[in-house]
Amino acid sequence: MAETQAPAPEAPKPEAPTAEAPKPDEPTTPIQELWATAKAHSHPEVWGVTLADPATHIPSQIVLHKYLNANDGDVVKAKDQLTKTLDWRAKLQPLELIKKSYSKTKFEGLGYVTKYFAGDEKAAEENPETKEVFTWNIYGGVKSIDETFGNLEEFINWRVALMELAVQELSLPTATKPITADYDPYKIFQVHDYKSISFLRQSPQVKAASTETIRVFATAYPELLKEKFFVNVPAIMGFMYGVMKLFVAPKTIKKFHPMSNGGNLAREFGDSKVPGLGEKLPKEYGGKGDDLKAEGKGPSIE
Repeated sequence: MAETQAPAPEAPKPEAPTAEAPKPDEPTTPIQELWATAKAHSHPEVWGVTLADPATHIPSQIVLHKYLNANDGDVVKAKDQLTKTLDWRAKLQPLELIKKSYSKTKFEGLGYVTKYFAGDEKAAEENPETKEVFTWNIYGGVKSIDETFGNLEEFINWRVALMELAVQELSLPTATKPITADYDPYKIFQVHDYKSISFLRQSPQVKAASTETIRVFATAYPELLKEKFFVNVPAIMGFMYGVMKLFVAPKTIKKFHPMSNGGNLAREFGDSKVPGLGEKLPKEYGGKGDDLKAEGKGPSIE
């Protein structure tokens, strides 16, 4: 009688691969990857915020998310820009530049920071949408090209000090609202006024100062610009736009608005959460507020 052969046992089915659990200190999100980059750097601060774990520290989340937003979510590029910023801040020490005094002859009346609220300042701290911060660069007030722009390092230090004063008004170290790719109220309006400008022909000093300022700000202050207005603009703007396109992202260039008449500036802020923002601006810009010398502040001069 023929024997029947028992069926061979089935081969075990391969199990679906399981993802290895991340180690406790391993970054799991783009923001955490940026935090790992920041932790590895010797300089701990950006824009007055001492960086900490963004999972529990909203000011750090805001700073790191701005670098991610500036690079359209590309973590590799964001980490590179963050590292360059930390290198630059470690070298230049921008917070110390605020404490210094600058030459009255070279910089008096050339830069101001103003802020405007819907209601009082305390309420604006809790609702950042209800506060607007402006920087004003009054290049038409330059008395001497050689004096103001001749020493490039001194000019950049003064210009950075002005920007840091404006960033301080955003109150990032005490911020309580995180940002996203679509929501970010922690930004600044910038106004460059070229009224009565005397240097229509581009000097080497002006070119060097313009190029270096644009380069530094594109790297070290990402996603801090809300809109930028060039008012009372002369022919000089042709050169300026050419340099900006070399360093500034196309989506940022779209925020730039040249205007031939500075008196129309107040009309541009109808969408602001600060009611009647345009009326709060100085009279020479179409508002009803005090002039910049009375209303604004800037780096110390002597």
